[in-house]
Amino acid sequence: MKQPKPVFVCQECGSQQPKWMGRCDDCGAWNSFVEERAVAVEPGAGPQTHRYSVAGLAASGAKKYSEIEASKADRISTGITEFDRVLGGGIVPGSLVLLGGEPGIGKSTLLLQAAANFANTVGPVLYASGEESEHQIKSRGDRLGVGDAPLYLLAETCIERILEEAGRVKPALMVIDSIQTVFSLKFQSAPGSIGQVREAATQFLFAAKGHNIPTFLVGHVTKDGNIAGPKALEHVVDTVLYFEGERHHSHRVVRAVKNRFGAVSELGVFEMTGAGLRPVPNPSALFLSERPTATPGSAVLCCLEGMRPLLVEVQALVSTSSYGTSRRMAVGIDQNRLSLLLAVLEKRAGLHLVTDDVFVNIAGGMSIDEPAVDLAIVASVASSLRNRPIAAGTAVFGEVGLGGEIRGVAQATLRIREAEQMGFTRIVLPLSNVDGSDEVGKAELVGVRSVGEALDMLLA
Repeated sequence: MKQPKPVFVCQECGSQQPKWMGRCDDCGAWNSFVEERAVAVEPGAGPQTHRYSVAGLAASGAKKYSEIEASKADRISTGITEFDRVLGGGIVPGSLVLLGGEPGIGKSTLLLQAAANFANTVGPVLYASGEESEHQIKSRGDRLGVGDAPLYLLAETCIERILEEAGRVKPALMVIDSIQTVFSLKFQSAPGSIGQVREAATQFLFAAKGHNIPTFLVGHVTKDGNIAGPKALEHVVDTVLYFEGERHHSHRVVRAVKNRFGAVSELGVFEMTGAGLRPVPNPSALFLSERPTATPGSAVLCCLEGMRPLLVEVQALVSTSSYGTSRRMAVGIDQNRLSLLLAVLEKRAGLHLVTDDVFVNIAGGMSIDEPAVDLAIVASVASSLRNRPIAAGTAVFGEVGLGGEIRGVAQATLRIREAEQMGFTRIVLPLSNVDGSDEVGKAELVGVRSVGEALDMLLA
């Protein structure tokens, strides 16, 4: 049989070329082409994988929209409340979920806990690991208290063998740890290459959809924080979750960036303990537990992650620069956004910050990217510059425009209600949100139109 010709594939964007090239014409990456060659498989040779094909999903022809009956699958709980929240209420049968995060953040720990709970309540679970042996997973499971759950461990990296074992075990849930370590016998390229990752994702997609088996894939991340491999991997799966958190903080955050069965940008908060990850039912209390009182440069923000309101502390430190050029440093927010807001303070509020170093931090290791953080940043910077603390019991939120105006934000009622539950009695917010907010409590709502008016209210 004639062997297929080799193809050189860019490991950054997946572009294919008939010969090796130093620079990819599509994405501009240098030295990213790797030779990949598909293996010609004889009919009937190798492990039998036909049982996990898309034969059961073959379309019988186009159907009229009105003739299709809508079906709503019941979600299955993982036994971990915060994990269920991020998934949109639980696991959807037949769904394919990708969980990415930095090494050591807790991906395997979380999935092992969820797999054990699922095995105890629903049915057998197949946990296939290409990075750890069965004994290593067993030792972690003993620490987590897995017990005698029908959890099957498999140390294997070959996709065909994993699917063959799945056909024997008939699991109710599969976990693949990780997608970058598995390989297919159809390709000669190394695990983690573009071709192998694409083939692995497709094979597990067919298995999940064809046999209604929910499947979790663990994904490595690059130095930029994105999931390694082709972007097609994130398009194939139903849900993409990112595991975030600082190594020196005890809490971890799971964020949904794609979810075909639930809300995007939903958030789940966990605390890392010696017995595994513990859900945090009240994240606001966790993030504000060590907040100092009557300290200049500290403001409490009512932010929103998905449909979940959170209270976090925004800290700022303004000090005279010791060098010719002032420094701007931001942790937890976009540094370009900080530079923009400092320019607004210079132009619209008359604060002189050109010769000062400005440092802004979201306490607790959280990352905030919504516009409502603007007013908290402005308030904390002005508080540190003037050395005046913001009154205790005051929370803020609002978007700041280039003209110095305070713009309204979405879901103001949820933010106000969360602040009231945490004991805050005064909330500074955009004037447009005051008019559209429902009566949710006894907190004083102070509506402001401009940056100057907001600073007068907060630092009077």
